[in-house]
Amino acid sequence: MSKAVKIRLPDYLHDQVKEMAKEEGVSVDQFIALAVAEKMSALKTVAYLEGRAERGSREKFDRVLSKVPDVEPRKRDKL
Repeated sequence: MSKAVKIRLPDYLHDQVKEMAKEEGVSVDQFIALAVAEKMSALKTVAYLEGRAERGSREKFDRVLSKVPDVEPRKRDKL
């Protein structure tokens, strides 16, 4: 089930949305719904990463990093 939402866009933005939706082969409604979903996903990802960063500690990071051997990378792993 979906709900209707009425939005007002400036003419220039509406024209660009119509053109891009056409290029993508989707309706304007589908294009806008996808754009909103992508923005929400990005914001949730930032919030998640910020939360993870708050729980992290430099000491734990250094402890894990100290377990990495100090050797040259294999030839196939070099950039």
